[in-house]
Amino acid sequence: MKFKNYLFLLCLIVAVTSCQAPKLGYFQDVQSGQVHQLQAPKLVTIEPGDKLSILVGSKDPGLAYLFNLQIVGRYKTSQSDANLSTSQVASYTVDENGYIDFPVLGKLNLVGKTRSEVASYIKNELISRQMLKDPIVTVDFLDLFFSVIGEVNQPGRFLMDHDKTTLIDALSRAGDLTINGRRDNVLVMRQVGDKEMAYRIDLTNVESLYSSPVYYLKQGDMIYVEPNEKKARESTGTGNAFMQPTLWISLASLVTTISVLIFK
Repeated sequence: MKFKNYLFLLCLIVAVTSCQAPKLGYFQDVQSGQVHQLQAPKLVTIEPGDKLSILVGSKDPGLAYLFNLQIVGRYKTSQSDANLSTSQVASYTVDENGYIDFPVLGKLNLVGKTRSEVASYIKNELISRQMLKDPIVTVDFLDLFFSVIGEVNQPGRFLMDHDKTTLIDALSRAGDLTINGRRDNVLVMRQVGDKEMAYRIDLTNVESLYSSPVYYLKQGDMIYVEPNEKKARESTGTGNAFMQPTLWISLASLVTTISVLIFK
């Protein structure tokens, strides 16, 4: 009888533990009223290959025109062109050495600068060279992006629409993690010079997230969300068969029946 009781208790434990819901939330260590120190915001800086829109304005539009690239127009030649834009935004592409060729001013090294720093730099150049007295310089990125793949609802490549995009912003843009995504081991790949750096972040731990050097994203970052063990086992036909409580209950029942017949 003791043997059968042990088997029954084992079946009960397996059934109960298999029904427990896994912890899927973020920031699981956060307590109410708890304060966490955030790192200083890291603005996106210009790197070789970036495309920029730089517009110069002034009270004298005729003079300002000299410092702006000509906007390329496109005439509609047929009805099929009706939905096409009649103009394109002129852009500068930062070369491999970090330079752009700016009208009148010539070669300007912009690598490592933020948008506001570039605007101030060009404005000061125009004033110091006595080319414009009251320039207004507007700088925008045109092609900054990050990629999110793996266990998210909407994987893909996304444009960075502001200078301080965080990892949480990126995952939100990708529709959040699926129920099968690992929240404790998110991988971020970042190119630094001629090297590819790998960073792993535990989204269930606030300090791991906020202290990570990739909390603020840079252009070209790739985020990969790994599948959990259950999802990974689904790649084989019987991967999750041994995790089903009904299987263990059936096996325990079979063992109990055999033991009763043997020790009867």
